[in-house]
Amino acid sequence: MSALIRELLIAVIPVVLAITLHEAAHGYAALALGDDTAKRMGRLSLNPIAHIDRFGTIILPGFLLIAQLLTIHRIAFMFGWAKPVPVDARRFRDPRRGMMVVAAAGPAMNFLLAWIAALLLPGWALIGLGPLPFWVEMLQLFLLANLVLGLFNLIPIPPLDGGRIAVGLLPLELARRWARLERAGIIIVLLVVFLLPAVLREAGIAFDPVGAALQTVVPWSMRVVLNLAGHHV
Repeated sequence: MSALIRELLIAVIPVVLAITLHEAAHGYAALALGDDTAKRMGRLSLNPIAHIDRFGTIILPGFLLIAQLLTIHRIAFMFGWAKPVPVDARRFRDPRRGMMVVAAAGPAMNFLLAWIAALLLPGWALIGLGPLPFWVEMLQLFLLANLVLGLFNLIPIPPLDGGRIAVGLLPLELARRWARLERAGIIIVLLVVFLLPAVLREAGIAFDPVGAALQTVVPWSMRVVLNLAGHHV
């Protein structure tokens, strides 16, 4: 196996699995609450193809992948999203609370998968001596991808899961106002999380609150998950 193919497989497969199971969790949670929309539309599936979004799953990750390989000659960061699973909240007994539960199911699935990956990870892999086998590197990135995906989706801006959870928790009038952000939410996320910090960085201004928060929370979460899996780091 060439180094490039190995790098691609290690970078792509764990992320695709994490995103696919994240979306499937939304669909299964909705089905459990009485909405079979995802099932009827063929989206209650573990097949990654069913969840592909042309821009979020192909164009943006592809651009990031090629740009990194051409500049730093390795894949250090990947970002993307899948096509949202269709949910009809009117089928829930309590639509607002039902959507909150469905939204929470995605990150919950990612945290469960991160824990399972930590359970499967051999203790000697954490010492960092010498090159690691392919499957160990895959497990490590699968653990990290699920943690980052789960935590990132908890940012309380619709249409991210955290935004929909916030809508379910806030007082009704405030929840209605917050839910209106959904139409422009992904643009807000891209601007605040990626574009604005990059532009300000070029101007010599350090402004990356989400990145700084993730750099703090992700290592802490990693330690928690590894400890829960019995590694005691």
